[in-house]
Amino acid sequence: MQVIEFSVLSEGNMHVLKITKNDASQRLDKFLLKALRGIPPALMYKYIRTKKIKLNGKRAEQNAMLCEGDEIILYIKDEFFAQPGHSSPDLAAIRPRLSIVYEDENLIICNKRPGVLVHEDKENNENTLISHIKAYLYQKGEYDPTSELSFAPALCNRIDRNTGGLVIAAKNAESLRILNEMIKARKISKYYICAVHGIPTPAQATLKAYLKKDSNANLVRVTDNRTDGSKEIITRYSLLSKANNMSLLYIELITGRTHQIRAHMAHIGHPLVGDGKYSVNEADRKRGYKHQALYAFKLVFDFSKDAGILSYLDGKSVSIDPQDIFFVSDFPSKDRLFERIRKL
Repeated sequence: MQVIEFSVLSEGNMHVLKITKNDASQRLDKFLLKALRGIPPALMYKYIRTKKIKLNGKRAEQNAMLCEGDEIILYIKDEFFAQPGHSSPDLAAIRPRLSIVYEDENLIICNKRPGVLVHEDKENNENTLISHIKAYLYQKGEYDPTSELSFAPALCNRIDRNTGGLVIAAKNAESLRILNEMIKARKISKYYICAVHGIPTPAQATLKAYLKKDSNANLVRVTDNRTDGSKEIITRYSLLSKANNMSLLYIELITGRTHQIRAHMAHIGHPLVGDGKYSVNEADRKRGYKHQALYAFKLVFDFSKDAGILSYLDGKSVSIDPQDIFFVSDFPSKDRLFERIRKL
């Protein structure tokens, strides 16, 4: 989207925003809160009521749905508009470090390495997966922050800093909307490989429990019975291999809650190797486990309904080669184990 400045009027500078494909199909007020820099919501709604913000030259309704080609006329101060080019130097300076597993014109799927943040943290660390994805797309000419006000490439799923594995990023607004909808409807299945302490019995099972977040402690608590504020979790596991009182498990997330696998396996007495939050990992660290032994290994797209421009993904699976999962080689007969995992 491009901001075109016209003349200075008594009530403020006049700006025209032309709605592009990435900006369409959203409410006017939602769009403006993203497109305008730091405008207080109350002031934005006042501008709509007092006709300082118009849609296609007419009085605007805050819940009007935007269409490609619409024009929004704004008689407001320059301070609420981002300066052209403000993001480009940063993206040009980053040398993208990505392990791309799949990419097409609508999305990119990366193998995030353990220890890498997906988004900026409280210290505003910009060395993140999404920063590198934006830089990669910017440098190959697929993303120009100067022509977008309401959209930027965005992650559709996220995993913990110390967990490795597959993360999906949408390249355009329509793909982001569809992928978020499909994830919410559980139309994208997620499978993990992990190593745990001990040997779970039986060798395969579907576990059910309840999980409650403790935001102050930055962890979750799992109980067998429902408590106030808890949500049901369902985790399915299968034993792949065992060695030295450790087990390699293949896990399907039926529900996807914060820290679900880590907390659920610890709850049944088999915490993840290397996990210092839900177990004691001092001995594991001495053995070389700097991160918890957990990897988001495979994604399966099973839409079973119209997915618009992403319908071509229906039935597709994307997975990481097990040789790239740092702890699988700690189990015996690793070559046969690699082949077995590839067939999962």
